[in-house]
Amino acid sequence: MQLIEAIARCEEELRAAMLAGDVEALERLLAEDMIFVDQQGVRRSRESDIEAHRSALLDLSSLDFRGDRGIWSHGDVASVVVTADVAGTYAGAAFFGTFAYLRLWKQQGDCWQIILAQCTACSSSEL
Repeated sequence: MQLIEAIARCEEELRAAMLAGDVEALERLLAEDMIFVDQQGVRRSRESDIEAHRSALLDLSSLDFRGDRGIWSHGDVASVVVTADVAGTYAGAAFFGTFAYLRLWKQQGDCWQIILAQCTACSSSEL
């Protein structure tokens, strides 16, 4: 149960960092070799993900989880599945959408970091 609670705290830290554009927190939470597959199927590196926040290319105004968040333990790796309503601007254009996220967290020494993340846009009929 401790691992599930630790990952739930990490998820909340990630949410807060994304909303605040907190690059220092994102650097702690994202592994050096992390890959993020976005809703368009584009593979993004840790650096490109962080740079989007640093430069305000991506500026989130809300990120609200919907329904239950699933967290599963796999030894030194944990998987998370969550759905969120997300709003903000990307390259100055406003957006709102519902997205399903899959994240893999790996224990790196005494902390947990995301090693792989994937995002899928959801239509309202899928929920």
